[in-house]
Amino acid sequence: MQFPESWLREFCNPSLSTAQLAELLTMSGMEVEELRPVAPPFHGIVVAEILEAEQHPNADKLRVCKVNAGAAFNNGEPLQIVCGAPNARVGIKVPLATVGAELPPGADGKPFKIGVGKLRGVESFGMLCSARELKLSEDHGGLLELAADAPVGEDIRKHLALDDTLFTLKLTPNLGHCLSVYSIAREVSALTGAPLLQPEFPAVKPTLGDKLAVRVEAPDLCGRFSGRVVKGINTTAATPAWMVQRLERCGQRSVTALVDISNYVMFEYGRPTHIFDLDKISGDLVVRWGQPGEQLKLLNGNTITVDEKVGVIADAREVESLAGIMGGDHTAVSDDTKNVYVEAAFWWPEAVMGRGRRYNFSTDAGHRFERGVDPSKTVEHIERITQLILDICGTADTQVGPMDDQSPNVPVAKPVTLRVARAAKVIGMPVTQAQCEGVFTRLGLPFTAADGTITVTPPSWRFDIQIEEDLIEEVIRVLGYPTLPSTAPLAPIVGRTGSESRQAKHALRRAVAARDYFETINFSFVEERWERELAGVTDPIQLLNPIAAPLSVMRTSLIGSLVQVLRHNQARRATRVRVFELGRVFKRDTSVANGPLSVAGIDQPLRLGGLAWGPAEQQQWSQKDRAVDFFDVKGDLEALFAPQALTFEAAEHAALHPGRSACVRLNGTPIGIVGELHPRWRQAYEITGGAPVVFELDLDAALTRTLPHGQPLPRQQAVQRDLALVVKDSTSHDALMAAITTAGGALLRSAKLFDVFKPAAGATTDLQADERSLAVRLELLDDETTLTDERIDAAVAAIVAAAASQVGARLRG
Repeated sequence: MQFPESWLREFCNPSLSTAQLAELLTMSGMEVEELRPVAPPFHGIVVAEILEAEQHPNADKLRVCKVNAGAAFNNGEPLQIVCGAPNARVGIKVPLATVGAELPPGADGKPFKIGVGKLRGVESFGMLCSARELKLSEDHGGLLELAADAPVGEDIRKHLALDDTLFTLKLTPNLGHCLSVYSIAREVSALTGAPLLQPEFPAVKPTLGDKLAVRVEAPDLCGRFSGRVVKGINTTAATPAWMVQRLERCGQRSVTALVDISNYVMFEYGRPTHIFDLDKISGDLVVRWGQPGEQLKLLNGNTITVDEKVGVIADAREVESLAGIMGGDHTAVSDDTKNVYVEAAFWWPEAVMGRGRRYNFSTDAGHRFERGVDPSKTVEHIERITQLILDICGTADTQVGPMDDQSPNVPVAKPVTLRVARAAKVIGMPVTQAQCEGVFTRLGLPFTAADGTITVTPPSWRFDIQIEEDLIEEVIRVLGYPTLPSTAPLAPIVGRTGSESRQAKHALRRAVAARDYFETINFSFVEERWERELAGVTDPIQLLNPIAAPLSVMRTSLIGSLVQVLRHNQARRATRVRVFELGRVFKRDTSVANGPLSVAGIDQPLRLGGLAWGPAEQQQWSQKDRAVDFFDVKGDLEALFAPQALTFEAAEHAALHPGRSACVRLNGTPIGIVGELHPRWRQAYEITGGAPVVFELDLDAALTRTLPHGQPLPRQQAVQRDLALVVKDSTSHDALMAAITTAGGALLRSAKLFDVFKPAAGATTDLQADERSLAVRLELLDDETTLTDERIDAAVAAIVAAAASQVGARLRG
């Protein structure tokens, strides 16, 4: 929101300097983003009239002018000025930089001083100026032509009111009631106590009985609609200089008189309006929701297609306006317009919100209506526009029709109650009921008071007052944030000690990173193809408004994101990739209820996922490169969970190789999956250079840990025995170890496989073709007594017997 300070002070003029006023607005919530003078510093420039303009005797593009600068210069005699501007002609009034004047600083930062000069042999006693030379605009096509009634000799700064400051406010969405000069003045009056000029809107007496029939079919779109007919106007009339100047200082260029009048009232009172060419309207106007397929060519030249979610104003033939956002090109006023229809309406914010952005543009009208515009002043603002039309575009034939005002669905304000004690607690300093009542009185908020409470009924222009905290905010911003005591807050600080049986997420991240993995952070929304192919999910959760067309669903697995990271790195010629992610997945689950951190029907568990591809170790001279495999990643997982023991069972997964994947179990409970990516998906996703190994685990399981328990050192010496057991190739390691552990009983401390022997084809051994030898090291210990050979032999024999009976093992000869 940009406006000149002088316009604001016409409504409310507190005894504050410009800087103090800016500070007041900022501290009350209306941040002043920029303060900028209307014109840079210069002096010695006055209004002058060209009396003569003759061709320079020695230059084709120069003129020798006789200029009247007033009685204060050259004893009232005309000054001789040499000028090269193409529009230098007799009778116009222009800025004259007299001898000794200083123009605005140039690129070097130094002011340009005017002296007596000589151009092609002819003396020049000053300089006639363009707008660009005065740094008022970028127009350098000729001299800056002033109004015909400009007083000769008057200082140009006074004549053009250049000693003014432009305020630019950065308003938050809840300050829609501050999007006009008058509304800001109303706030300044409440903050300072300075009197506010109350606007008057005298009714224009109708001289014509014509009305344009309007039918509001969508009260949820339009709550109030007002309008009137004005006939016989001159649309080619020039916009007054004062209005053009104010519009320019609000950042709005002048268009035509009618458009300028509508824009002026919008900046003045915050009311967007629209003026139709009455003769181009066919039949009655209808305010309704659009119909699919209807098209409208807008004032900006774009042609859009509307639907049932967009509000429109239509006539009997076609759509004529996008409700609350922009008018249509067909009924736009032009130089040929003679009769107009002036419209002002209240459009529900929810009905306008986001509609302009659907078509990739925004307007000042839409910006205001989607925040809420006062529905009670439509008639008064039309009266203001009507009077301006009569003053600027009126002719002897101008006639004004009666006001047509319909209010099918005006918003009803809901009272909000403020508890004074609650306000004091939230603000952090004592406030009295009298102070609160004084604030609401100054703000123009009607209220009723009881003991300790104040019930406020929000006025028609305040759409932001809905809960008690909104009123508390009004109290402190009017009392002034600087009045808050500068005391440190007092609150009990209690350290939260986490359970030792559960490690922090960051500690887990460090542990995974210590295994040579790099953390990645990916979007939770992914391609639907990933879910179908890599997670086996055919019905993922769809996004209503995806940031990109491919990223249309919520992920149920981290594997797709990790595979995409691998592809990204391979495209940049990475030779080794080891990455992990700690993130959420999203699954349908009807048992989940709504809660502070949950959504009904959607489970959102945290997962730990990882991927390894390329060499198992960093390249070095002491060892050969070896591609990472299933057992490398299995070892990483076992190290992360140590001293807890993981078990791995063969399993299938949509993303993984069916013979090289396993279900990960902790204490018998499945917690995730690990394995090589399926060759089909390696080819489909163009992954080269070996198979990546991926894993995905439940985060809760990964965060749990077993606390260490102290044990005394054994008083006896352990005994080791090695067994070479011959088993069938189909016998698994887990089955053999289960048999050994069960049979070993209390004496067996550990059993570890340390060698696997499979004879080469054709070799002569005591092993059959479908057999292999597994070497297992047993550790036996009795804490109480020394083991004897008899007890050791008996334990080993029991283990061999159990292995023979349970998995068909025999001792190798």
